[in-house]
Amino acid sequence: MLFGAAAIAASVLVLGSTAAHAGMPGEGKVVQPMTTGQSGHVFYHAVVQIALEKLGYEVKPHLEAEYPAIHLSVAQGDADYTAGHWDPLHQKFFDQAGGDEKMTRVGHLISGAGQGYFIDKKTANEHGIDNIGRFSDPKIAALFDTNGDGKANLTGCNPGWGCERVIEHQLDAFDLRGSINHDQGSYFALIADTITRYQGGESIFFYTWSPTWVGSILKPGDDVVQLNVPFSSLPGQENADTALPDGRNPGFGVNSIRVLANNEFLAENPAARRLFELLEIPIADVSAENNLQHQGEDAPEQIFGHAKDWIAQNQAQFDAWIAEAAAVTN
Repeated sequence: MLFGAAAIAASVLVLGSTAAHAGMPGEGKVVQPMTTGQSGHVFYHAVVQIALEKLGYEVKPHLEAEYPAIHLSVAQGDADYTAGHWDPLHQKFFDQAGGDEKMTRVGHLISGAGQGYFIDKKTANEHGIDNIGRFSDPKIAALFDTNGDGKANLTGCNPGWGCERVIEHQLDAFDLRGSINHDQGSYFALIADTITRYQGGESIFFYTWSPTWVGSILKPGDDVVQLNVPFSSLPGQENADTALPDGRNPGFGVNSIRVLANNEFLAENPAARRLFELLEIPIADVSAENNLQHQGEDAPEQIFGHAKDWIAQNQAQFDAWIAEAAAVTN
């Protein structure tokens, strides 16, 4: 489900006027954020928005676009920040938009974001599949064939997402182009179909990430298993190493979800910069909130309510962040 700017604007009204924060460093200043419009991203953008409003800023309704356009907009100053930059997954988008000369990754809003390929546990156990390299065997690939062409069908990434680049690169790097179809479109529509097929007893093969609600339905270890890759290989990274300390290799590096902000905005707003440096949300809290959305609490005002609840549950820490950021210029 997507959330338009108008819907978010309506939620801003629920939060109240910034006039209540007179005397704060953001008083009289307007901030333009930008996001993908994915409902799963609204929660943590709302936390950042509420924090900026506590500093006195007027936060405009979020602009929406896919990741490449978001990076260009932040670099050009059409947007002041996004809270959805995946580091290092979005490195190419960052570089292509102008890199360090134009914008800065600030803080680590959400740490430990993971990604990977998964299959259902039943099929994994029956056929001893623990590595995506096994799909080079036509008999293994055929287990996950949903359209009758003999290739496995992978529920993959939307065009324009950073994971799309990795999957497309790895299909070539692992010589699996002839064994796997990368099914793309609207991810959440595709994963809903994947879940339905799993619940009907079919074998499934999909990509997903954390934080998201998918792991609460297709539970790793219970319902599905994460596959290893034959070796580390990422687009544009000659010496990529995606192996984990325990010996597994999911094929994707561990990411931080960070605030990406325009350099001129940061220079003119040191209090906002300090706030971006301080804000942190545990990844488990984001996944739990995303699961609430999946259970039906997905209206914009409900998601903003989740953000307000999270702040209330962490009020002392949140207030300390606001005080420290406000002190930068006060």
